Amino acid sequence: MIRLLKYLTLAPSFLVCSAGALNSNVVSNLADLPFDENNHLSAHILAYPASGPCGALIEAKLHAPFLYGHDPVAVEGEAAEALFGSRIPSEASAVSDCPAVCLDRGVDSYLVAYPLPEKYYNPEKDSHETFENFVASKSCGRVEFGFINYSGTDLALYWVNGANVETYMYPFLQKERNTRFVTTFIGHKFVAKDPETGMVFLEHTVEFNGVMGIGNHINYHRERDIRKEVKQTMSGEWTKHLQVKRTFSALGFDTGRLPNDIFGSMRAFYYNNRKPPNRLLEEWDSKGVYVNYWETDCNFIQIPWELKFIWQERLKDVVQEWVGETEIEQTDLYGMRQYEAGARLLTHVDRITTHAVSLIVNVAQGNLTDPWTVEVYDHANRLHEVVMEPGTIVYYESAKALHGRNSPLAGGFYANLFTHYRPISDPMWYSKDNPEGTPEPLIDVGKCELVGKPNEYSQGAVKCENDAIGPHLSPKMITATSGDDLYNLWLSVGPSFEDEESAAASDEL
Repeated sequence: MIRLLKYLTLAPSFLVCSAGALNSNVVSNLADLPFDENNHLSAHILAYPASGPCGALIEAKLHAPFLYGHDPVAVEGEAAEALFGSRIPSEASAVSDCPAVCLDRGVDSYLVAYPLPEKYYNPEKDSHETFENFVASKSCGRVEFGFINYSGTDLALYWVNGANVETYMYPFLQKERNTRFVTTFIGHKFVAKDPETGMVFLEHTVEFNGVMGIGNHINYHRERDIRKEVKQTMSGEWTKHLQVKRTFSALGFDTGRLPNDIFGSMRAFYYNNRKPPNRLLEEWDSKGVYVNYWETDCNFIQIPWELKFIWQERLKDVVQEWVGETEIEQTDLYGMRQYEAGARLLTHVDRITTHAVSLIVNVAQGNLTDPWTVEVYDHANRLHEVVMEPGTIVYYESAKALHGRNSPLAGGFYANLFTHYRPISDPMWYSKDNPEGTPEPLIDVGKCELVGKPNEYSQGAVKCENDAIGPHLSPKMITATSGDDLYNLWLSVGPSFEDEESAAASDEL
């Protein structure tokens, strides 16, 4: 997949300026910030200390030409403690002595106290050389926004200045592979036109880091024998998982929780882009049968490059702690993918050369009538079913540990992000012996029995003689021995096929 990036360095000449210092609100509790009906921050906020010399020093800068859509808010008391802790000086002679932070519109109220470190004013950074530079940096006003063309025709993309003069940027070709990400500023305006007729297909003013489409993708269906394709796919996935010799953990997976600051960043991005035209259909009609796109929609929200890099670097630290001494490098971050009611994901393994250790991040879910477990097979091919909540992460050896979600999603929606790593500069990692100190794979756990209910997941419903097996063993008590077992699970938990004809997907949309 190719995504082209172009940096917009044109001056933000049309943004609203202030002739003098701006008035700011003063809040003593973060709950007093402006939140919408869903308890998400409803505006971008530039927060700084209200008390001491810093309040006056920063407020003297608020007449600076551009705040890029940020509302200035002075904080005191509990709010100041939550955002700045002990960083507020009792004496300050320059604004560079003072803390400030930009809070993203869309962040949850319970996560607003946890901005990413990158959001704080740091005069030691080149991009924060002055306070004005800080406000104009990616910490605050500078954002990245993507445009995807599903209009049915090639277009041209223009930047529009304050005098409504259009500047041609580049040809705007079709489909996800030609997505255009632009580094720009909050408040900048873009227009997409037919270069031949001048017909306008898009007029958009950027409000946050994000992406949007002109039109939407259509996944074309063809007549196919779904059962035959799934059976063949399961056989292939079983063979692929056997090719991996190297392991990193006792079970091949584990669970954890995202740090609040990175979770807050992800939640804000998701919330701001959760609806069409920001959320679009994922292009599945040329990717096989891993997702049942012929039965239900599978949506996708592309992540801007700079935000993706920040997240993946932070997540690498999280995965590195799980992996231990083997040093890893980032290889991919994919998402956000939003599954809809009825969605299924076939059991599979990931790309062998690049996806050694990975994370599944549940960013959001809603209106589920039953938990939608991620199914993971351990090193002894025992099936585990893990319940995830927003902010939950599942570590997994994704090129070796078979994983999927074969049971249809019961109602609602479910949005995930996936990030992948491997040992540094080692595409052949999978063929090597485990280094000294690697945990031994947990193969023999003694006798196991169902002690809970058949629909209890991640609650220790299956008890084994060796407690190291953990609480996620599936009540189905399946140990796979071939691709046929994977296929039979897919058959057993999905909608029934009443006859041979119903196994084929229709050409109709």
